[in-house]
Order: sequence, then C-alpha cells, then structure tokens
Amino acid sequence: MSNQNIQPVFILPEGYSRNQGRTAHKANIAAAKAVADTVRTTLGPKGMDKMIVSGSGRVTITNDGVTILDEMEIEHPAAKMLVEVAKVQEAEVGDGTTTAVILAGELLSKAEQLLDKNIHPTVIAKGYELAAGKTQDLINKLSEKISIKDKSLLIKIAATAMTGKNVEYETKQKLSKMAVQSIMSVAERQGNEITIDLNDIKIEKKPGADTEDSKLIEGIVIDKERVHSSMPRELKNAKVLLLDTPLEVKDTEIDAKIQITSPSQVQEFIEQEESMLRSMVELIKKSGATAVFCQKGIDDTVQHLLAKNNIFAVRRVRESDMKRMAKATSGRIITSLKDLEKTDLGKAGSISEKKISDEHMIFVEKCSKAKAVTLLVRGGTDHVISEVERALTDAIGDIAAAISTKQVVAGGSAIELELSKNLRKYAESFSGREQLAVIAFSEALEVIPITLAENAGLDPIDTLAQLKAKHDSKNKWAGLNVITGKVEDMWKKGVIEPSKIKTQAISSSSDVAIMLLRIDDIISAQGKPQQLPDGTQLQ
Repeated sequence: MSNQNIQPVFILPEGYSRNQGRTAHKANIAAAKAVADTVRTTLGPKGMDKMIVSGSGRVTITNDGVTILDEMEIEHPAAKMLVEVAKVQEAEVGDGTTTAVILAGELLSKAEQLLDKNIHPTVIAKGYELAAGKTQDLINKLSEKISIKDKSLLIKIAATAMTGKNVEYETKQKLSKMAVQSIMSVAERQGNEITIDLNDIKIEKKPGADTEDSKLIEGIVIDKERVHSSMPRELKNAKVLLLDTPLEVKDTEIDAKIQITSPSQVQEFIEQEESMLRSMVELIKKSGATAVFCQKGIDDTVQHLLAKNNIFAVRRVRESDMKRMAKATSGRIITSLKDLEKTDLGKAGSISEKKISDEHMIFVEKCSKAKAVTLLVRGGTDHVISEVERALTDAIGDIAAAISTKQVVAGGSAIELELSKNLRKYAESFSGREQLAVIAFSEALEVIPITLAENAGLDPIDTLAQLKAKHDSKNKWAGLNVITGKVEDMWKKGVIEPSKIKTQAISSSSDVAIMLLRIDDIISAQGKPQQLPDGTQLQ
C-alpha cells in the first residue's frame, strides 16, 4: 500500500515551535555559554567591570556575577537556569557566583564536544554525576581546618573575597577587620556548634565621605530622627524601651458614634483622652526608661510630655530594626505598656542623633553584649558605595561559611587544579564511556585558571602548564598570583576561601549541566503574530 496519501499530523496548535535532539541540545548549550561568557571577564582581581543601564536609565557598575545577571533581565529559559545557579550560590554562600556560572558554561561546552563524538547525553550526565560526587569527597580531604578563634585566617578570607572589588589595599584591610569583628559579635554558640544570623549585621550606606571613613558600630544605626526638638540630642547609659504598640489613643474596632449635648461634655472628652495619654507617659517614666523606640506612631501630646521629662523618642521604626535593637541592647519588644517591667528594658552606652550627609540618623552605640551590629559604609558616590557594600556582603558571607563548615582551601585556582589532577586519576577506574565524561569534567575545572590568566593579560597555555607542573610535584596549593603573574603557594600568600564556595559552585553547576543535557525536546509557545487593520503582521 502506498504511503503517498498519508496526511501530516499536527499535534501542536499554530504559533508553537519545537526543537528536538541535537538541535535542542545545541540551542540550550549556546544560551548557557553566552551567559557564562558575559561574566567571564569579571573573574579575579584583574577582572573588568560591567555597566548595565536599565530601561528607566538606572546605571549599575559592578563585577559581581549575580548582580550582573540579575540586572540583565535574561529571558531565554536555559540561560535563566544559569542565573538561578548564581542566585543559589549567592543565597547559600554569598560569594563565588561568577565561578559557578563559568564552570556551568564550561561543563556544557565540554559536553558539546562529546555529543559531537556521538556519545549519548545520559552517558555524559552519568559521568558528570560521578565526577561531581568525587570532587565533593576530594574537597573534604584537601581542605584545611579553621575555627572562629583563627582571627588572622578569617581576615585573610575577608580580604580574598574583596579582592578585585574596586577597594584599595589599605581600605580592604580595614574593611576585612570590620567584617570579621561583626561576625564575631553576632556569632552564638549552641553546644558545639556556632550559629550566625547574617540578618543581625546591618549595612547602612551613606555617600559623601571617603571609604576609609567606614566603621563598625557595636549597636544599631537607624535612618530616623528624634520626634521632638526639645528632647535630648544625646544620652549616656541609656535604658531603652522597645514598643510595638502606638503611643496614641486607639480607634475603636467597630464604628461608633458619640452624642454630645453640651460644651462641657466636649471638654470632658478631650480631658479624658489627654488623661489616657498622660497615663502612658507615666508608665514609661515609672519603668525608668530614658529612650523609647516605637514601631508605630506617637501622639503629639505624648511627644511633648516625653520631651518635658527628657525622654528620647523615635517613632515608626522598621520591624527589622526593632529586632536588631532587641539583640543589640538585650531588651524585649513590648506589645502592651500595662505589662511593662524594668527587666524588659535594654541598655546602651550611648544614644545620639547625628547629621550625616545632610540627613539625621540615630546611633545606638556601645552596647556591652551587642548581638546585632551595624557597618556604616561611606563612599564618594552612590556607585562606589554600592560596590563596597557588595564587597562587604561577599566577605561576611565567606567568613560565616568558613566558620560554619570549619573548612577552607587556597584560592587563585589552586583547588581547581588539584581537583582536576585527582579526577584524571579517578577516570582511570572506568572502562566505559563514562571515563570520557569524567575527563571532560576534570578539563572543565581548568577554565578557572585559564580565565584568571586571560583576565590578567597572561598566556593561558603557559600558565596552565606551569600550574600543572607544580601540582604534579605535590604542591597542592600552587595557584596563580595575578598581581605578579607568577605561580606561587596561595596559602602562604594568604589567598584563602571557604571550601563551601567550591562545593556549592561545583554542585550547582554540575546539576544545571546535567539537567540541560537531559533535555532533548524544546516546545515553546511563540504566540500568534498581531495583525494591523491594513493586514500587516507584527512579528
């Protein structure tokens, strides 16, 4: 029977497109590589910056991987998966986003070469899975131990995180010490474990000064001012009351009408309301509080009465700042004045209102057991100060990760080269095609030293050869010093990173590479073209 009369079968509606097999793989890999190439030039101390201009004209200048990808508003679904890798890396560690994205792009690039040799995607995925698991074990074995007591090592970790973030050497050293001290202040020991809540470290930015003027405050800085000019501008040894209830006469929860038949009733009503407000102030006075921070509003009458009694007051404080205040001053947030006791008050060595960059700010300082601190970051312009903030955020994340995992490795691509060397040996234990995928994984790790060399203007082939020779001679921390252009012992040079950066980057990048390799069919709804009244179609 002839097949000439068989009609084609359409299973998708008009306006849909479909890519299958190798076409689908190539489309996804091309998109992922494009994303990786975008951030590749930003890696390392000599990485370049990107200027991103939004649709509204807002300008962002940075070399932070996750910030670049987030600001770019990427639409391609495969490319979005790499953006997700960067976001997960940022959320889990706070640093290493560029490394994770570049590694994911290189894993897919190596996979493309194996696909061209007709190696099945599932075989490559299996090999990558085995290699990723092996690298996690290797990192644990190669890592050095660290504890919260190793302050000098923690400072080196912070300095490494800020290298290449447009922060001068002297300033970087100061900021590194600030970052370490802030972590040590908020760290809490629970049994044998140390817990660190990064939300307890507030970063407050104010332009108009040199970055060197940035400082750590053992307490909280609030972007507010006193509610009344007659209140004291500065308090010593303050007793702090934290309120989550308004110092106002509350409205009734149901609609109500008050019927007044004589002027005297109006006066009685006003006096009763004032009496309620005075009783609030009396309760505050009775507690011994000298400073009040209220999350809600404060009535004008209460403001006046507090000022007469030399009680400092701030209103409409953010909830997040209230929680930090409680941790900084060891006070409790009170929801009812009737339940107020002297033991609920916090303590602060100093509370003052200061003018910074033409704005008033409240400084709650010198808290003896502050479990919440503020990093006041200064800079010449908003662009500079934003980049310093990102550098500090990376440093704080790295220190916290190092303390939580208690493991660190040398940077400068030293760990990647050592992993690559060991993975090549591991590949010899396989006889099937998975061996080629494991080897490809080991070669993909070499993209980090190659990229560092390229960004520093060095010959990547010569640099890689020198690095391999050092590692073959059992110098596991040999890495590239991009400042001198030489291969040196990165541990001795103080280039140190938490091992979690590497484990998370390898885990995330391998997961996304395996996921994209398993996709062999892309079905997308393009939408029907719009038609103008004259019949012209808009594509």
